[in-house]
Amino acid sequence: MEIVTKIAPIALALIMFGLGLGLTKNDFLRVLKNPKDFILGSICQLIILPVIAFVLIILLKVPKEIALGVMIIAAAPGGVTSNIMTKFAKGDVALSISLTAIISLISIISVPLIIFQSADFLGIKNISKEINMANISVKMALVVIVPVILGMIVRTFAYNFITSKIPLVDKITAGLFLIVFAAIWVEEGKNIFSYLAQSGLIVLLLNVIIMIIAYYMGKIFASGIEQARCIAIECGLQNGTLAVFVATQIFNEIVYIIPTATYALVMYFTALIFVFYVRKN
Repeated sequence: MEIVTKIAPIALALIMFGLGLGLTKNDFLRVLKNPKDFILGSICQLIILPVIAFVLIILLKVPKEIALGVMIIAAAPGGVTSNIMTKFAKGDVALSISLTAIISLISIISVPLIIFQSADFLGIKNISKEINMANISVKMALVVIVPVILGMIVRTFAYNFITSKIPLVDKITAGLFLIVFAAIWVEEGKNIFSYLAQSGLIVLLLNVIIMIIAYYMGKIFASGIEQARCIAIECGLQNGTLAVFVATQIFNEIVYIIPTATYALVMYFTALIFVFYVRKN
């Protein structure tokens, strides 16, 4: 797992820097002006998604290593590609950006909390001895919050140049995401299909169920259909690179990362189906 361990922090920091390049203070102020949709999206992302993951783990009785891997990806915030998919689905892109940005910042607390509590419940003890919640939160802050702030500062001082390069930044971040997951496949090629067989069903169910629930909760409680589409996509497309980074910091075995890699394969396929469905209807 040596390659993944070295690549993941760098890739995540660059991805979060790219997110910061696309942010302005209005993306944060918007939440204060119209909090209802943001609160609904946050509840779906931070509470309902992990709860669904845990229920599926109990019902399907998956191995505890795979189970914790599922909880790691369920704890992760939405990925930056959710903003692009929301645009394709004719959803509320501004809300998507706000959810991605703010929940990514919240994740330095929520992700370690969910993972460590899940590990305790599942009876997993092989967490690196030097790692604790405070330790992992600090490491996450360094590769999540600091790059986002630097990206926003660079945007402030080079606005015209940066705004013209946003499409290129999006392509680079997508490429970095693919590099991390290609490294997983290269290092664990002999075991990958066994792990996929164990995690495939649960991550597919998790992804489909949360998108359906988030979409219909949005239709009932959100301001409009654009916001419902946004919330569904934001919950379905997770930040897999962040999940890989956290898993490699806490565990030394690749098995905990496999559900993340599997989810990454599934989520784009289901998101494209969702986009096609909502655009058609």
